[in-house]
Amino acid sequence: MGENTATVFPQEILDQWAGLGIDLPTLFSAGHLGERMGLKILHAAPDRVVGTLPVEGNTQPYGLLHGGASAVLAETLASVGAMLHGGPGKVAVGVDLNCTHHRGLRSGLVTGTATPAHLGRTTAAYEVVITDEKDRRVCTARLTCLLRDA
Repeated sequence: MGENTATVFPQEILDQWAGLGIDLPTLFSAGHLGERMGLKILHAAPDRVVGTLPVEGNTQPYGLLHGGASAVLAETLASVGAMLHGGPGKVAVGVDLNCTHHRGLRSGLVTGTATPAHLGRTTAAYEVVITDEKDRRVCTARLTCLLRDA
């Protein structure tokens, strides 16, 4: 868990943000909450954002993966996708999050994959599928972001 994983950005994203003096891995990271939870963003592009979260340390009193932890993973991944879609001139603000929890987990690593359902000028909506290490669906989420001028 303590390993340092760098987010992979496609070259077109690196080119789009080049010369702006912005640290992309920090801007498009899990933030302080995600860091405390062990969330890692592995790949980030407007069309697909992938990240992982350990179950251990993110459980509710019964020892199962906390639904809020799945929500944090989903909102983080979808927000990163929306911000990358909006580009340097926009800021993505989540306005609606919906999560359906399908399966409980007591250990392991979950992987979230956010893909766009809608990419517009003023809103972006992403579906996030969270799976366990056996590729079984744990949670399905949807986040809608408002894209505001930076």
